[in-house]
Amino acid sequence: MKEKEPTGREFAPLEHKMVPMHEILDGSEEKKILAEYEIEKEQLPKIRESDPAARAINAKVGDVVKVTRDSPTAGKAVFYRLVIA
Repeated sequence: MKEKEPTGREFAPLEHKMVPMHEILDGSEEKKILAEYEIEKEQLPKIRESDPAARAINAKVGDVVKVTRDSPTAGKAVFYRLVIA
């Protein structure tokens, strides 16, 4: 199979002004958030491992991703997503 030719124009989704900040939580942060909301990990909203932002941060199935968006009313809005296949 022939390799894909590089175009010289790589897209970095996290650098786009419309894409919110995504970061993978470590184990202690994950436990803290789940305890705070009194939920199980599987109850979190989902994000696919193939999502461009998830791929950009090397998120793997089972990771919890923190998404921080700018909000006109709250300043910053924080959301959490469970990475699925």
